Amino acid sequence: MNMKKILIFYGSYGGGHLSAAKSIEGYLKKEYNSEVEIQTVDCIEYINKYINKVSTGAYKELAKKAPWAWKQVYKHSQNGALSHISNTTNRLMSHKLNSLIKEFSPDLIISTHPFSTQMCAILKKRKKLNCKLATILTDYHIHPQWLVLHQYTDAFFVSNDQMKLDMIAEGIDINKIFVTGIPVSERFSEDYNKQEIYDYFGLSPKMPTILFFAGGEFGLGRDTTFMTLKALIRMFKNLQVVAISGKNKKMNKKFKELVEKTGSSDRVKVLDYTNKVPELMNISMGVITKPGGLTTSESLASHLPLIIINPIPGQEEENAEFLENAGVGIWIKKDDDTNKIIL
Repeated sequence: MNMKKILIFYGSYGGGHLSAAKSIEGYLKKEYNSEVEIQTVDCIEYINKYINKVSTGAYKELAKKAPWAWKQVYKHSQNGALSHISNTTNRLMSHKLNSLIKEFSPDLIISTHPFSTQMCAILKKRKKLNCKLATILTDYHIHPQWLVLHQYTDAFFVSNDQMKLDMIAEGIDINKIFVTGIPVSERFSEDYNKQEIYDYFGLSPKMPTILFFAGGEFGLGRDTTFMTLKALIRMFKNLQVVAISGKNKKMNKKFKELVEKTGSSDRVKVLDYTNKVPELMNISMGVITKPGGLTTSESLASHLPLIIINPIPGQEEENAEFLENAGVGIWIKKDDDTNKIIL
């Protein structure tokens, strides 16, 4: 039997695209190890490290310092000049990507980012690529950038039924759309020794635990984030909190100062990073987070309700709206009373 070659593309904008790609890669290797050869590539990094650095940096800075402006960029990238610039750029970049594809000669390309989907679609349209193309949409609401040249994508995998209906309304063949959810690591469905997790993090099995993702790359909504932890400490003295500040060093410092000031170190653990998120979700009763596709999917896979804070305008606000309408999350907005909502 001939070994099948699978090329998995992701992009550098946020962690969700890479995590989805890695989850798919892990599953394929586990289930079909002797039958497949897999290559996982950051398509933007491959094309041009400078473009990747500049475009990713610009995305982060705009979302962090001027979220209102990012919202306008997001809205207007759906149509008009920005959309055409993006598509023209992708046509140029697709030529560079084509050399990698020719060298590997895949039977299937799986894309977890709209840019790589567009580039591969351009190559298929120009008859420079004839393998199957599958796209994994890593959000809870469609953005037209995912659907550019959709007739050249063989399969779309989406997270919910509404996305399927919206895509059908956009003229996409119903037989190409599969509602599967967003791929997450199998670690989120494993059985764990809960006592070992409590011991590892210095937590008590006698108290309920909340997992609080408080950082992120963009450092948005510091006031809401800080007030949320303050409310948890003050109003729920029988509750444990694991607060993960991520890359946000200022928030990590503020959190640690708050814990010290309130004398709550026995029930509030502040971490900058952990690779044990599946284990922490296994012992938690709920998650507080901004609604990125990855963390949201991991929480839902762990059967945990969400309290949503600080969505980035655009796709994350749409995710928040979907989750709230589905009854699996509560969105704390700017002028909401954090204390009342948490109660």
